[in-house]
Amino acid sequence: MLDTPLTLPCGAVLNNRLAKAAMTERVAGGDHNPNDYHLRIYETWARSAPGLLISGNIMVQRDSLESGGNVVVEDERAFDRLEGWTAVARAGGSHFWAQLSHPGRQTSRLVNNSPVSASNVGLSDWKLYARPRPLRESEIEAMIAAFARTADIVRRAGFTGIQIHAAHGYLLSQFLSPLTNLRKDRWGGALENRARLLIEIVRAVREVVGPEFPIAVKLNSADFQRGGFSEDDSLAVIAMLERESVDLIEISGGNYESPSFMDLNVKESTRKREAYFIDFARRARENCRLPFMITGGFRNRAFAEATLKNKEADVIGMARPFLVDPEFGKRFLSGELQEVSLPRFKVGRGISLMSEGGYYNFQIARLARGRQPKLKLGPYRAAAHILWHETKKSFAHRLRSPFA
Repeated sequence: MLDTPLTLPCGAVLNNRLAKAAMTERVAGGDHNPNDYHLRIYETWARSAPGLLISGNIMVQRDSLESGGNVVVEDERAFDRLEGWTAVARAGGSHFWAQLSHPGRQTSRLVNNSPVSASNVGLSDWKLYARPRPLRESEIEAMIAAFARTADIVRRAGFTGIQIHAAHGYLLSQFLSPLTNLRKDRWGGALENRARLLIEIVRAVREVVGPEFPIAVKLNSADFQRGGFSEDDSLAVIAMLERESVDLIEISGGNYESPSFMDLNVKESTRKREAYFIDFARRARENCRLPFMITGGFRNRAFAEATLKNKEADVIGMARPFLVDPEFGKRFLSGELQEVSLPRFKVGRGISLMSEGGYYNFQIARLARGRQPKLKLGPYRAAAHILWHETKKSFAHRLRSPFA
């Protein structure tokens, strides 16, 4: 089943059902353009020829970054570099989709001390993030235009699809959640209003890319916070997206305060059965015909095959295995590799978050330099790596940014 092609509603065809899910690459310089590091990483992944490669966060506004090392596409200043990037990524026959994102309040003080969000609800217990201010009506309309403008640019530069990031507590997720969206206007309150920004962005993107170009949405199954975006909310939003002719839904969950998309925050019982969000996918399947991609927890090839055979998912999303083995995709698809294991960090929660992020960022940095992964990396060194790396990247951003 993994090697079976998938025809999307728009008519585009994925050569197989394995996807390299998005991971933030953090290797752009202060200009936030694709560079030789991106080319080396994606040249490696392209050789494995998964059906789909999804880029890390591509930001639609230069003053709002998830990381100081993000790529930003808000105009055509680096169009030739985007073309070079897509040519390399598509060389093995994979689709290459651009993940478009805005972090909202999840922009660190190192990048921007005045972030924006749906409302002025700050991250709890996170000193690194300033309290956001609510977006004005005119800024919301500009945000919709920004997503559409970036989608048009990346399509013309050779990306073969778009993924709109509405999960993990980023801006669109902040609008969806009643905990972070306290607005009283047409962008807040009832779920239909909280989902309005996402739906309007999907419509605007569809208008510029046309009917035959894939549009995907990454959506939380839930935020896993009391009173937040729930599974019932997510099912209702999926129904809205189906009416908008979306081609693929990637199911994930959590945010920076409840990071269920990270291994360390997953219950042991869930980890043992793999596919963290498969129970929700089964519920969603009951009333939705859209193709689903599940990312999070897949480690065993037989289980991935069974998930596809049982029609619980149409695409298997995996990310970190691509970092610990440069030939992972090829070996997993062929059956040479039946199971992958990843390290676990058993230290304090705060250090664990940094250690896990730092460990995989370290592997990305090595791949970007044409080196092999270095799997023996302790949790404290991994945490130190991400702190130093992000500080360095954010400083480079502030030196070149008029918004600093």
